[in-house]
Amino acid sequence: MKGIGFFEKYLTVWVLLCIGVGIGIGAVAGDGIQIISSLEIAHVNIPVAILVWLMIYPMMVQIDFGSLKEVGKNAKGLGLTLVVNWLIKPFTMAFFAWLFFDQLYSTWITPEQANEYIAGAILLGAAPCTAMVFVWSYLSKGDANYTLVQVSVNDLVLLILFVPIVQFLLGITDFIIPYDVLVTSVVIYVVIPLLAGYVTNKWVINVKGEEWFKNDFLPKLKPFSIIALLSTLVLLFAFQGKQIIDQPENILLIAIPLTIQTYFIFFLSWFAGKYIKLQYNICAPSSMIGASNFFELAVAVAIALFGLNSGAALTTVVGVLIEVPIMLSLVAIAKRWKY
Repeated sequence: MKGIGFFEKYLTVWVLLCIGVGIGIGAVAGDGIQIISSLEIAHVNIPVAILVWLMIYPMMVQIDFGSLKEVGKNAKGLGLTLVVNWLIKPFTMAFFAWLFFDQLYSTWITPEQANEYIAGAILLGAAPCTAMVFVWSYLSKGDANYTLVQVSVNDLVLLILFVPIVQFLLGITDFIIPYDVLVTSVVIYVVIPLLAGYVTNKWVINVKGEEWFKNDFLPKLKPFSIIALLSTLVLLFAFQGKQIIDQPENILLIAIPLTIQTYFIFFLSWFAGKYIKLQYNICAPSSMIGASNFFELAVAVAIALFGLNSGAALTTVVGVLIEVPIMLSLVAIAKRWKY
């Protein structure tokens, strides 16, 4: 695209390089990296949370909060998001996980491994994206105001349905409700950057004017999102670097059903959105939120329930591994199919 930034133009390359650097750091540092990974509040890693916050904040600053009252006109988009995220996605993820891990992979993995991998996939499927969807919506030229509203609605539903869906699909009757993880994640990844963006937007426009805000302030702020995204990837994969290197074949086996699920949900949402005549800038973020996952929450809950070195935790980390390159490909598809 004309005028696209250097880092954005080659974002896939930087993502893959950062994943490689992170895995290398984790392998070299060994147990030393656990010092950083142990800096948590309610199983939410603080360094990662700060980087994710820096990633989202520049998008929150751009939101026209005064126009949010008009989002009610996009009720069809919100309806599509709710149906796909909560009535379809968790169950298709569980199906693909059962099909591959329990049936197709029975020759290569043990039943115990299969059960843990299925559990990790279910945690991913029950946690649709909250934070990163702002990045995907921004890159695909989606409606920022609509994205904010659909994320807000999604967060409210998440607090109510995440636990019952996980209980049902995992068959765990003594499942400890991780409300501290849920609430902390929502506050850190949505509420804080949202409030900071609102205050910054109002203050800068009042002091400097809207023209300076758009032409000077926003361009200077823009690189922080990409830098924070790349730094987050380095840190996340540094945490799991040794485990990824020790089990490369299992990483591939886990990645296949997760990849199929991601593309399946995106195309289902995309064509359903076109069928009900959503505008492109509503259809794109509606498709992105279900295709991507709230991986910060899924990883935190997997570690809390099954342990850092469990197959469930490894599955959620593989979800992180494949999500960014796949979502970038879906952003490219959305822009190519823009209508």
